[in-house]
Amino acid sequence: MKDEKLRKTWKQDAEGVKHDILMVAMDEFADHGLAGARIDEIAEKTKTSKRMIYYYFGDKEGLYLAALEAAYARVRGGEENIEIDALGPVEAMQELVRFTFDHHRSQPNLVRMVMNENVNHAAYLKKSDFIRDLNLMSLRRISQVLERGQAEGIFRTDVDGRFLHWQIQAQCFYNVANRPSYSTKFGGEFFTDEGQKRVRELIVESVIAFLKG
Repeated sequence: MKDEKLRKTWKQDAEGVKHDILMVAMDEFADHGLAGARIDEIAEKTKTSKRMIYYYFGDKEGLYLAALEAAYARVRGGEENIEIDALGPVEAMQELVRFTFDHHRSQPNLVRMVMNENVNHAAYLKKSDFIRDLNLMSLRRISQVLERGQAEGIFRTDVDGRFLHWQIQAQCFYNVANRPSYSTKFGGEFFTDEGQKRVRELIVESVIAFLKG
């Protein structure tokens, strides 16, 4: 009776079931990587089945790629809501940097999945046009603000959007990726709520100071 009720729920809310599978898959792949994650574990935690997961996503690699894309979408989705056109170049850049920092911090699974991808030479990132397009959108927004600041004589002109994107991403990514090792070596005060506010504003200040230099 219980299994019959579950099957009815799956049919009535297929998108909700797929969403639940992806959320659990993100945790599993972030913790264990593609090789170490177990489909049986994901099925158990979502009260589904391996057969259902394969029906929706094809195979384990299909689920991994879908989870990676979902993780990127969660980070990039809110970026479109920043009203950069209504702000001056400095204020707009500050908001983009703060957004990047906050979303990396709030989505550690993405950072860990990207770390796994780097170990494997971005094997699955290369396969995703969706992720490529999301990243190009982020690059375009930063480039637009940078070019506006350059045209107004506020920002230096010897920097392009790709270099600036790299600089911002590097600092925000490091804050999450290296938290365990850094706090072990030097203490965890940077990773309290107050410490993270200080780190975020330091990154904002460093980017703006560099652009004005």
